Amino acid sequence: MKSVFLIFIATTMLHVTSVAADVTSFFSQTDAFLKKYVDNGMVHYKQINSNFSEIESLYQSIADMDLSNANDQTKKAFYINAYNLSVIYQVAKYYPLKSPLDRSGFFDRVKHVIAGESMTLNALEIKKIVIAYKDARIHFALACAAISCPPLADFAYVPGKLDRQLDARTKNSINNAAWLKRDDKNKQVAISKIFDWYEKDFTMNGENSVLEFINKYKASPIPDAYNITYYEYNWGLNEG
Repeated sequence: MKSVFLIFIATTMLHVTSVAADVTSFFSQTDAFLKKYVDNGMVHYKQINSNFSEIESLYQSIADMDLSNANDQTKKAFYINAYNLSVIYQVAKYYPLKSPLDRSGFFDRVKHVIAGESMTLNALEIKKIVIAYKDARIHFALACAAISCPPLADFAYVPGKLDRQLDARTKNSINNAAWLKRDDKNKQVAISKIFDWYEKDFTMNGENSVLEFINKYKASPIPDAYNITYYEYNWGLNEG
């Protein structure tokens, strides 16, 4: 009986070790892929399409991933990378596109297998990431293949650095004058529609307003008296 128990423990440990190795390998491969094909937030979709087997392999590893023994930080990092890679995969598969919206149901009908579960990109973003972790910084890590999206990072999100990475990406967008357009002369600021669409996310952790969230990361805070407007969202492809 004791030997059977020891075999069970050894088998379980081997499975956990194998799962950890698979996730670690996924992060490493994702990092190399993004460094190769992403430049200043823009993606070289034409090159990816020409070397489609690379993104196809990563996409398959997303489907096959076993997260049963992964901790929360690992799952969170995995799902962020899985979202970004699935977006890139879908654009590259149907390339050339002028916008992700050119592909019907891109976000809300086309399903992807994510760690064994079939879901749309919207479901992955909302159910697996935003609701699960209640972290609005995630909106600055997820890239939707559009010019007005927060710029896609040229690295993989990894568990050990995740908080620092999310802080950095949030600050990167909020302090980008082209992304958050401040006009001190007229005392107004034009912000992304993301703050309108996901307003509840930006106030779910005690913030009284979207502006309060923004000022947590803004190098030069925006006065409360400034008028806030939303600029038109550019759904053109973020192609480099």
